[in-house]
Amino acid sequence: MAASDRKNLKRLFTALLAGVAIGVTVVPPGRASAQDAAGQGMLKPKIADDAKLMLAANELVYNKDAQKVVATGGVQMNYGGYQMVARRVEYDQKSGRMMAYDNIELIEPGGNRIYSDKLDVTDDFANGFVDALRIETTDNTRLAAQKGERVNGDQMILYKGVYTACLPCSEQNRPPLWQIKAERVVQNGKTHTIRLEKARFQLFGQTIASIPAIEVPDNTVKRKSGFLFPEMSTTQNLGFGLKVPYYWAISPQTDATIKVGGYTSQGVLIDTEVRHQFEDGLATFRFAGIDQLNPGKFDANTTDAEKDFRGMVGSTGEFQINPRWTFGWDAMVQSDNNFSRTYGLEGFDQKTHTNQVYLTGLGERNFFDMRAYYFDVQDADLKDVAERQQPIVWPTIDYSYYAPEPVYGGELSANINFTTLTRYNDDILNLNNGNNRYQGLKGTDSRLSAEAEWKRTFDTPQGILLTPILAARGDAFGVDMRAPSSYAGSYDDTTANTRGMVTAGLEVRYPWLLSTANSSHVIEPIAQIFVRPNEQMAGRLPNEDAQSFVFDATNLFERDKFSGYDRVEGGTRANVGFRYTGSFDNGYTLKSIFGQSYQLAGKNSFASQDLVYAGNESGLETSVSDYVGMFGIDTPLGITASVNGRFDEKTFEVQRTDSAVGYHNDTFQTNFIYTQIAAQPNYGYDYEREEVQNTSSVKVGDFWSIFSSVTWDVKKSDINRYGIGVSYADDCTIFSIVYKNKRDTDDESANDWTIGARLTFRTLGDVKVGNTDVASFN
Repeated sequence: MAASDRKNLKRLFTALLAGVAIGVTVVPPGRASAQDAAGQGMLKPKIADDAKLMLAANELVYNKDAQKVVATGGVQMNYGGYQMVARRVEYDQKSGRMMAYDNIELIEPGGNRIYSDKLDVTDDFANGFVDALRIETTDNTRLAAQKGERVNGDQMILYKGVYTACLPCSEQNRPPLWQIKAERVVQNGKTHTIRLEKARFQLFGQTIASIPAIEVPDNTVKRKSGFLFPEMSTTQNLGFGLKVPYYWAISPQTDATIKVGGYTSQGVLIDTEVRHQFEDGLATFRFAGIDQLNPGKFDANTTDAEKDFRGMVGSTGEFQINPRWTFGWDAMVQSDNNFSRTYGLEGFDQKTHTNQVYLTGLGERNFFDMRAYYFDVQDADLKDVAERQQPIVWPTIDYSYYAPEPVYGGELSANINFTTLTRYNDDILNLNNGNNRYQGLKGTDSRLSAEAEWKRTFDTPQGILLTPILAARGDAFGVDMRAPSSYAGSYDDTTANTRGMVTAGLEVRYPWLLSTANSSHVIEPIAQIFVRPNEQMAGRLPNEDAQSFVFDATNLFERDKFSGYDRVEGGTRANVGFRYTGSFDNGYTLKSIFGQSYQLAGKNSFASQDLVYAGNESGLETSVSDYVGMFGIDTPLGITASVNGRFDEKTFEVQRTDSAVGYHNDTFQTNFIYTQIAAQPNYGYDYEREEVQNTSSVKVGDFWSIFSSVTWDVKKSDINRYGIGVSYADDCTIFSIVYKNKRDTDDESANDWTIGARLTFRTLGDVKVGNTDVASFN
């Protein structure tokens, strides 16, 4: 075939693509992001100049005299990644028209499928018609129209169009849950808008909303100003709330969302967020405010009840300086200590909002992190006691390094931590036993810690694994804090102090592999010994980051069991126990750890006097520790269970239990968590704590689910928080409604109960009423 003939055929197929594009580029609201690639290309298909055209047909006729190309019978065309089939294709050079007939199907490179019965388009792509258009996209959205028309090269019109993201009736034997119908859908290529005329939103086949006309941006426009779906809420002390968001595209790099809302009990709330996209990151600025109409609705003597005008200013940012370094911040300032939490300002409504600025770097074998913190405790306390007791961290720096090559055949690692903080109020907990727990002292505390560790594992011919461990650590303190009064220990108020610790350790493991016809088991006895001097200045320095301590099976074999750098474990200690893993051919898996720790020589750090009684009542304060163990099982029946416990070393009485049991199958899921902790008077708990939590969900039919969450204080015989919800979910629609209730005896939250609901139409957006996560209780 001559080169001019092939050129005509290529023009033919390109024109056909543009003609079918009449339907592809016209999409309903909410489809912009999913259709960007397809729509941009189909307005004028971008096909490489050297693309090969593959044409197959039962008969191909090129009449030079009539200047017409006709392909008939099973026409198949493949060009530039596009594939099309039809029964007949014609190109008339005289009239400049291309036509395709009967069972037209076009598959785009992206996977979208377009069907039509007849196509007629001019060779300059300016005008054309298509009959019985149907489009199926890769994400299961569908658009159909009786006919389509392209006018003057810049307008596309669909007549009697129907759009839905639900599966067609034939595939699920029921009508689509929702669909949008419009008498005319007009896309304007100059203004890049889509106009829907006489549009109707139908639910279960019934029209629930009619709009005479609506104009939205087309798929070539990524951002356009306009109103978004409204947000609603229902809470105890705010009443019914309605927010109407407006999206403002200020510039290609800057946009904003302005929410003007009202609450039946408290009045009008304005909430605005401005975002600016830089080349390497994103920064946001947010402010919100309300002049409360009825503060008396809140509990008396709380921040919520005492304030009329309330507001906040917040900002976040994150910048990728280069592939390894990231810089960012998260900051909030508000008129009082509970505004953002009371009004549920997303991103700023945590129980404790951590204001921070950070710089992080990640290498192949090293890590750097520097952060400064300010902790904003959101509660309704008029005196804001809890927040005033929190320190300001300026900053904390962590650096870790692993040598890229073995050192004397072993692994060498190092860690550095620098922390400096200031507290303006003492944080002292007066215990019922007459003691005081000094959780924080007024003043400034600085510490620099550096630690190096080397370890290497040797495998003996008998199968015993020997791992020698060497570690060295040094700390330098700069302390300018008010000395605690009535402290039983010997607090050192010297401005500058140093301490050091060296450790020589050996770990011995002897894994046994036992195999049977239908199972395999690994039993691994483990023994460790760490020889080191006594902890220097134990209990004589502030303890800011090693206050929380739980001795259990997870840290039985740790070299230093303290949770932070302010305390360091000293004395000679041995850890002894075993690990077990069992696997069965029928799908069962077992795992367990059990052991005990022994203080062999030197001073026991966990029995040393401490400002916060760290280690006291932990099970490690005696020379022979409590027993700790863990057992877990996974079954092919959907049942999982785990138990983590600590038992008195003399009486074997349970001191702490953390247990979880779960079951799940295709229709039912449930999880129980049981926590029991013996009385710890020096931690402020004179009574045994016992709590059961449960989350469950059951599927009813193919689309409906019921779910719940409950927390029960066993000792007080009180359900202190619970929630229940119902949801519906199919291929195109999600609906859920949730009721939540929590007892707030500390007046930390303005609302004890809330109702949340959410209705989501896939590809269109959602309508929200409050929070629908039944398991989240801030």
